[in-house]
Amino acid sequence: MPVILGIESSCDETSASVCADGTILSNIIANQKIHEAYGGVVPELASRVHQQNIIPAVQQALLNAKVSKNDIDAVAFTRGPGLLGSLLVGVSFAKAFALANDIPLIDINHMQGHVLAHFIGEDKPQFPFLCLTVSGGHTQIVLVKDYFDMQVIGQTQDDAAGEALDKTSKILGLPYPGGPIIDKYARQGNPNAFTFPEPQIPGYDFSFSGLKTAILYFIRDQEKLNPNFKEEHMADICASVERRVVTILLNKLKRAALDLEIKTVSLAGGVSANTDLRLGLQQLADEQGWKAFIPKFEYCTDNAAMIAIAGYYKYLKGEFVGQQVAPLARMPF
Repeated sequence: MPVILGIESSCDETSASVCADGTILSNIIANQKIHEAYGGVVPELASRVHQQNIIPAVQQALLNAKVSKNDIDAVAFTRGPGLLGSLLVGVSFAKAFALANDIPLIDINHMQGHVLAHFIGEDKPQFPFLCLTVSGGHTQIVLVKDYFDMQVIGQTQDDAAGEALDKTSKILGLPYPGGPIIDKYARQGNPNAFTFPEPQIPGYDFSFSGLKTAILYFIRDQEKLNPNFKEEHMADICASVERRVVTILLNKLKRAALDLEIKTVSLAGGVSANTDLRLGLQQLADEQGWKAFIPKFEYCTDNAAMIAIAGYYKYLKGEFVGQQVAPLARMPF
């Protein structure tokens, strides 16, 4: 029964998790509130806070799992992609822990970890399936043939969906992080109040830069007519923007699933916590007679449980790395 310690530090969440024989025993996430004052993640600050949080997070993960460091059989860690300084903290800790305890190291691609979050718990998708992976930095459609046999068949050509939501939040004068706040306002608004364009991008790829520009110009033009437009229509603006982002994502996923005759679809990544996207995927699956899989909220945003479960499957295959391993800001899927 392998016991895996998972470490995640790709951006601004310091997370540690323990997985025993494919079951998550603990999942500790230390958030970094310091970035709220700057309206976005400051890489240098992120790496410094990771240094403060990494040991307490691991200690709490071990305590919650009721295991000791001597029970750990391997350390799985996020190697990339992500902020290099943040990754360096997690990778360095993982290497030191593995060296001190004479156990193997397992490197995990952060985006593959998001996909494999679907294998936490009892209800798991069957291969092959499509995974719409959406976060602040990535938007991809992934054809998942096996645990580590994945093919990106569509991706954004510019901005990610999460980035578009965060930039919209800034345009509207809302605090960081913007995605959850837009989601909250959208629950109170009319998603058909305003119409925003859907980019016509070939194949299964995405583009959100044009949508972001259209939102900026729309707000600017409306404020010329009514300086209080944003404040008076905040809920309807957020609902309309969110609905357009969701329809862009699901229309591409639907096309890919129909073309490839895949009947199992899923969500992953931080934006998969969005209410409209979760409801939209389930509705699409119901209409088409497909099976839909959506992770629990705690496994949507960056977390070490997804790294630990990915490490568990790599451990079974005997895929380890040596102490020379280094973090990668950009890591091929």
